[in-house]
Amino acid sequence: MHDHTVSDWFALRGKNAFVTGASSGLGARFATVLAEQGCRLVLAARRMDRLQALSEHLRDKGTEVHCLSMDVRSLDSIQAAVKEAQSLAGPIDILVNNSGVSTTQRLTEVSEADYDFVFDTNTRGAFFVAQAVARSMIERAKQAADFEAMPASKIINIASMAGLEVLSMIGVYCMSKAAVVHMTRAMALEWGRYNINVNAICPGYILTEINQAHFESDAGQKLISRLPRRRIGKPEDLDAVLLMLASGRSGFVNGAVISADDGPT
Repeated sequence: MHDHTVSDWFALRGKNAFVTGASSGLGARFATVLAEQGCRLVLAARRMDRLQALSEHLRDKGTEVHCLSMDVRSLDSIQAAVKEAQSLAGPIDILVNNSGVSTTQRLTEVSEADYDFVFDTNTRGAFFVAQAVARSMIERAKQAADFEAMPASKIINIASMAGLEVLSMIGVYCMSKAAVVHMTRAMALEWGRYNINVNAICPGYILTEINQAHFESDAGQKLISRLPRRRIGKPEDLDAVLLMLASGRSGFVNGAVISADDGPT
C-alpha cells in the first residue's frame, strides 16, 4: 500500500524516461528508481550486453523497458537514438543525461586524446543529447494552446561535485563537469518558456564498480578519512534528489545545481 502512495505522490506513473549511460553505476540505479515509480523506460549506453541484463531484471518486475545502443561521442548516433526512443516509447517526458568518463593524471601529462576523450563524452555528448531531446520537447510544447497546457518536461543533467570544486589529478574531468553546470543554467534560461525544467545533480564520492578498487586501496582509504563524515555514498543516496527533479511537483525548480556530496564542497 505504502509504495502506491509514494508513486502517486511523485506522479511519475506512465511517464517516458530516457536514461543515458544506463548500463552500470549511477545510470542503472536511476533507471531502477524511475521504474519503481511506474515510468516507461528507454535505456541507452554503448554496452548493450549490460543494458539487456538490467532491462530483463526490470521487465521481470513489470516495467516496460526498451534498450538501444548510443555512443554520445557521435552526433549521428545521438540523433538516431533519440528518434528511436520516441518511436519505441512515445514522447520523452524525462531525460536523465548521465554519460561520464574520466582519466587520472597531472595536467602536464594530459594528451590531446585524453582531453578529447573526457570532453567529447562529458560535455559535448551531454550537450547534444540534451539538445536532441529538447528539440522534440519544444515541438510538443508549441502545439499547446498556452503555457498551462504544455506538457511538463524534465531534463536532469548529472554533473559532479568536481564541477563545483577542483580536485587534483582529474583536472580535465573537473573542467568538463563545470561546463555541464553552466550548460544546465543556459538551458534552463532558454527552454523554461516551453515548460522544460533543466536541473543538475552534483554527486560526491559514490561507490560504483568503476571506483570500488580505488576506494579499497590505501589512497582511497586516505581520501575517505579526510571527508567530513569519513564515508562515501551509495548510488541510492541520490534517489530522493532524482525523484524530486523528475516529478511534476518540482515545477518551480529550474536551473538548480544540487550537490549530493555529504558536505565536502
